[in-house]
Amino acid sequence: MSKNKHVVVLMGGWSAEREVSLNSGKAVTKALQESGYKKVTPVDMTDDIASVLKELKPDVVFNALHGRFGEDGCVQGMLELMKIPYTHSGVLASALAMDKPMAKQVFKAVGLRCAEGKVFTREEILKGDPMSRPYVVKPSNEGSSVGVKIIFENENFYFTAENWPYGEQVLVEQYIPGREIQVAVLGSEGNTRALGAIEIKPKGRFYDYEAKYTDGKAQHLMPAPIPQEAYDEVMALALKAHQCLGCRGLTRSDFRYDDTKGGKGTFYLLEVNSQPGMTALSLSPEIAAYAGISFNNLVQMLVEDARLGG
Repeated sequence: MSKNKHVVVLMGGWSAEREVSLNSGKAVTKALQESGYKKVTPVDMTDDIASVLKELKPDVVFNALHGRFGEDGCVQGMLELMKIPYTHSGVLASALAMDKPMAKQVFKAVGLRCAEGKVFTREEILKGDPMSRPYVVKPSNEGSSVGVKIIFENENFYFTAENWPYGEQVLVEQYIPGREIQVAVLGSEGNTRALGAIEIKPKGRFYDYEAKYTDGKAQHLMPAPIPQEAYDEVMALALKAHQCLGCRGLTRSDFRYDDTKGGKGTFYLLEVNSQPGMTALSLSPEIAAYAGISFNNLVQMLVEDARLGG
């Protein structure tokens, strides 16, 4: 791709992950400028974004949005209609990855192990424990661990209308003990590879929003210090997850690795992030760097892979 092309970096928006997206967008803009792209325009998405893009006439959109409307197929569909090539996954893969219950159905259909769970209504969880403790509660379509709660056995916690503002559909899953392992995958169609696996050791109860975006709240171990057989297995599982959803560009698959009973251990796929963070604390760029891909090169590779469809 010619570096004379005009790249719009789409960021911000109005999801719960707005601040993370702004940080990702700023880092991507800087990387493109340092890489020699002649025209790079950062754009904070507003509800008149179609008019803004029509006026700017970009050759490519780098989608640095996170969360609802930017990561769930909505913006992707608009860019398809406007015939503007864009980075990361297409409409269907983005929508599937963001809808956790639907993604779990796809994962299970291809043999990927997930935590057992069920979708409840908001009214049902407000009545009391929807399953025996410990369990995990997640909004069905948020990212960055927004709204995720782990409810342990002897904890004095119950849901109320005030502490669950995340919509009417609630995903409740069996709690899986063990370790946090995450894998970055890069590419599309026949040219896809898992870049590496990292272990996260949060200093709090789990790898929540604060631990993800606050320096010093979690320890990153790259490569993940797990047996080689397990390392190879989780790399293959992440590649399969990326491909079964039809993703392209960069994804990050999140796993729980239950090795609490000794032996090889068991992996449980939690979710695939179709547009992982590109901030200073983000895991995918850290994994890519270990694989020999600098941040600037990673951003350039994503821009060069931008396209319509898929």
